[in-house]
Amino acid sequence: MNKVWMLLISICGTWAATQAQKIDSMMGVYAEKFPQEKIYFHFDKGIYSLGETIWFKGYLVADVQPSYWSKNLYTDWYDADGKLMAHQSAPIYDASVRGQFAIPKDYKGKVLRVKAYTQWMLNFDTAFLFNKIITVDQPTLAIKTDTVAPKANIYFFPEGGNLVQNVESRIAIKVTTPSGKPVKAKGIIKNAAGNPIDSFETEHDGMTSFSMVPVPDEVYTAHWTDEWKKPHATNLPAAQPLGIVLQVKPLSTKVLFVVKRQANLHPAFGQLNVIAHFNQNLVYKSKINFTKSTSVMGEVPIKDLPSGMLQISVFDANWLPVAERVAFVNTQNYLLQPDVNILKKGLSKREKNVLEIHVADTIPCNMSLAVTDAEVPADTANNIVAHLLLNSEVKGYIHQPAYYFSSNNDDVKQHLDLVMLTNGWRRFNWEALAKQQMPDIKFARDTDFLQIKGKVFGHAFERRANLMINLVLQSKDSTKQFLFLNVAKNGDFTQRGVLFYDTIKAFYQFNGDKRLTDIATVAIKNGLIDAHQERLQPLKNYEYLLPNPAIIERTRFFAKEQERINKLLKAQQLDEVTVSTKVKSAVDKLDAQYSSGFFAGGDSYQFDLNDDPFAAAAQDIFGFLQGRVAGLQINNTGAETTLSWRGATPDLYLNEMVTDADQLRTIPVSDIAYLKVFRPPFFGSFGGGAGGAIVVYTKKGSDVKFTPGQGMGFILLPGYTKYKEFFSPNYDANPSTETDVRTTLLWKPYVLTYKKNQTVKVEFYNNDVSKKLRIVLEGINADGKLVHIEKMIE
Repeated sequence: MNKVWMLLISICGTWAATQAQKIDSMMGVYAEKFPQEKIYFHFDKGIYSLGETIWFKGYLVADVQPSYWSKNLYTDWYDADGKLMAHQSAPIYDASVRGQFAIPKDYKGKVLRVKAYTQWMLNFDTAFLFNKIITVDQPTLAIKTDTVAPKANIYFFPEGGNLVQNVESRIAIKVTTPSGKPVKAKGIIKNAAGNPIDSFETEHDGMTSFSMVPVPDEVYTAHWTDEWKKPHATNLPAAQPLGIVLQVKPLSTKVLFVVKRQANLHPAFGQLNVIAHFNQNLVYKSKINFTKSTSVMGEVPIKDLPSGMLQISVFDANWLPVAERVAFVNTQNYLLQPDVNILKKGLSKREKNVLEIHVADTIPCNMSLAVTDAEVPADTANNIVAHLLLNSEVKGYIHQPAYYFSSNNDDVKQHLDLVMLTNGWRRFNWEALAKQQMPDIKFARDTDFLQIKGKVFGHAFERRANLMINLVLQSKDSTKQFLFLNVAKNGDFTQRGVLFYDTIKAFYQFNGDKRLTDIATVAIKNGLIDAHQERLQPLKNYEYLLPNPAIIERTRFFAKEQERINKLLKAQQLDEVTVSTKVKSAVDKLDAQYSSGFFAGGDSYQFDLNDDPFAAAAQDIFGFLQGRVAGLQINNTGAETTLSWRGATPDLYLNEMVTDADQLRTIPVSDIAYLKVFRPPFFGSFGGGAGGAIVVYTKKGSDVKFTPGQGMGFILLPGYTKYKEFFSPNYDANPSTETDVRTTLLWKPYVLTYKKNQTVKVEFYNNDVSKKLRIVLEGINADGKLVHIEKMIE
């Protein structure tokens, strides 16, 4: 008999060790192959008027660093009832996107809802997609005030997961309205006989906690009163007859945990396993011998961890989970603090302001800058730090998340721990990990930007071999891209790395047999996905999210002034901005005609080759460029062209499509209309553009005698959502007599610093009425350090 028991113990021990190894290895697989992406949007301000444009910059993060996993980001805009208003797409460059949304002038709602995601994020819990409610001021609609006290709900959260009979447990409380608004409450916990056990009173945003020892066969009830003096009675969750209690205490350099059991030892709990993981990475593992004590204390070192969510999980001897808890690790290492210096303050009418942003760190940093009238409400409840470290990691509504990063005092830490106790979080499916099951991936990682993904159908095609299709991609401004693609035996043809915005016409014709165009069926897609199909529920009882009417009077003043000016301007009305546009130079007209997206504007050298005598004499484009761009080194002798700028190789583009030096050398200079050379780094490059970029534009439209459509079929093909450039007037160069009542004085989505350029100077002009301006600078560097700075010009 002893030998049998020893054999069983040996088998169980071997099985448990195998389970532990499976979980360890699978956590590594999840961290490497299934990263969890998070998105944050920086908006230019906190409230908008009808007809205004919402400007935003999106930041994509995985683990605690910028994410380069996905290539495309999608943004869906909804009204308060959950009706889709717009679906936008944008390429992700250096883990970020920029965009805008124009609020319809006839919009009737008080809020807009925005949801952002990558294709990869749809494989996981959609509760962690980026969601935001944006206030739209409706001056003619009064903000509803509650005449009847709203319903209040109370929720109980035993620490570690469950109450366990005869073991002291901490229980967190959260009291909210159905929409999530915190509610103040106080009450008494009583047993079935009506005897008081403990009392409670919410201490912060409807949350608090208390401790108790639940006894077997007892029912506990909370008798409580909400802030409207309405009485309630709610039962606590029943205590389990068997289990483990986990308690956690975050400290500055470690997280303490205590595991407690009942006095009578159950065989399943004689030995326990504890692990802690951070962003799917295992950071702590230990065994607990529970045979000689009813409680065991341990500590997880955290001084070398970044700030964020730490999950502690307790397993029994067979590696089945019995308790879990999350704690926030705040090692104070998440912030990067650039200097924002006001070199010139201009608060008079149309006066010039000059800012200098300096980042002492040489690591590349990607930031966005907004300057607005300081009296227009800002979104002070949330910011890039609060969202990426907290909001994006927990389920449910968190009220005023920025508060939890406003101070390092003990009260704020305690309140943050209450958030950890009262919200759900990203969880591993431990059973699936033990079985070595992978997540169900329905949406493959998008490793490409836009694509031409086509297919030819029809019996006539099936009899053809070595077929080639010619494509002409024509945008609304007559810009053309020419593609010559081989058609596979199954009818597929593909071109990766295509870049275009808005809707284009894709003309097609089969090479060598134009008659096939009339008898074959051609389908072409862009490789992007449609709007997320998950229906949003109508938003109810959101009035508490809206600013107080007294606060938004400044916004209404600007809106009324804008409306008055628009009526005066009538046919001369400008979209949103009531200042004159400057007269464009010839090269700026070329830039507007040819460039788009990240290629538009920018820090670059610009060359008009249409009437340039040096261009006519150049052998190729590299010969023309030699000696014309300071620091750009060109070796154009022999069969190979080599380029170098600031120690890196410039990226090359032909009509905004990636190309190489060999192809550019074959293009006659006489066919080139416009040339741009972007100083390093060029943010539109897929790889970061450390060597800058050279962009060649061939002549188009009326410059080239080509009329697509004659004998060609065509398909309308949507591209990325078209960018709209923020207009910032230069009153020194172009005075205007028209009234200027812009609430956003400056929106600069890309403020970039790196080793050789750690300082950025920014200039902008005040409007006609603002006397105090708010500066908000947000961003992230390549190491994942976050930037959030607010400053006033007054």
